[in-house]
Amino acid sequence: MPIQCRASDGFQHWLSQQGGVVAITTYQSGKLALIGWNGQQMTLLLRTFQKPMGIGVQGRRLALATQHQVWQFANAPELATHYLEQQPGRYDALYLPRVAHFTGDLNVHEVGYVGEEVWIVNTRFSCLSSLSSDFSFVPRWQPPFISELAPEDRCHLNGMAIAPNRSNPNSPSPEAPIFVTALGETDTVGGWRAHKATGGIVIDVANNTVISRGLAMPHSPRWTGTELLVLNSGAGELCRIDPTTGDHAVICFLPGFLRGLSCVGRTAIVGLSQVREQHIFGGLPLQARFSNLICGIALVNIDTGEWFGTFEFTSQCQELGDVAFIPHVTRPNILNTDKSAIQEAFTAPDVAYWLRPSHQLPEPNALMSSSASSFPALTTD
Repeated sequence: MPIQCRASDGFQHWLSQQGGVVAITTYQSGKLALIGWNGQQMTLLLRTFQKPMGIGVQGRRLALATQHQVWQFANAPELATHYLEQQPGRYDALYLPRVAHFTGDLNVHEVGYVGEEVWIVNTRFSCLSSLSSDFSFVPRWQPPFISELAPEDRCHLNGMAIAPNRSNPNSPSPEAPIFVTALGETDTVGGWRAHKATGGIVIDVANNTVISRGLAMPHSPRWTGTELLVLNSGAGELCRIDPTTGDHAVICFLPGFLRGLSCVGRTAIVGLSQVREQHIFGGLPLQARFSNLICGIALVNIDTGEWFGTFEFTSQCQELGDVAFIPHVTRPNILNTDKSAIQEAFTAPDVAYWLRPSHQLPEPNALMSSSASSFPALTTD
């Protein structure tokens, strides 16, 4: 049975006004979903990846964490228009795979760009890491209570807020991770599980201090430029947290285990999941608050707390990994390695070509020189 979904009128109207795309990972179903607008109606494109989780966006770049790799894609809009030769103009973006980092199963929850580097939330080793051409990962920061680098998921580090580099304005990187979330302030193998409903924390990375405690499985910290938003996932709460006092104020209650947050102006795009694994997710405040949980995304007005739009998966999808907003794109396409078209698409800093059988020169005749027929014709059509 295929994945099925529905979108509220409020969601469709909002999407039609944004000039961008909502990206969703559903690791349980193995899909990356791109929700766009073609000028008349909403569109949905699904691509298969192995356990896709975190999504990072920077300009024309897109990073995607999967079970054993972190992929980097680059948009080639010059090629997008003619991806389908019989339907020119159907797509205005084409994300092509450019780099695959073979990390192994680090249980990467989130990924983001810090300057030119890709950083990951390395949940298995309880640290923030950058990627490397020589190693599975390069540790860059770990919580102050983690005593050693070990593949033991000691605190279930899971979320990372990246913002302008406030602690070191002279750093070569204009951005830095500033807040992270974890499910426990623990330093033993899976130690966070014992108090998952009340042990969640938010950490200030620059100061190496825990600024908020007592949360229920928090995820997805985001800095809007003026405030810190966090998903208090196990309680179904979108929260605003004061970095100075650690106090948290609930903006909105939502009927799902919350994971994945992106802010577009004063709108929060929040990912909601159903609860499948009772041994991990059982006994949470969320289940006492809501009798029915949904899987999808909700649009929330950050200032008023109004929940005004929903995109919902109604079958074959129960859990989301992350959500992201991609601006300046409305009709997107992305290719995985199953698509043969990635072998036909060529890009360079100033040129882009499709190299397809339909674009090659005919067989040479006796009057053509051998040099003239040695190379295929290159065209931007």
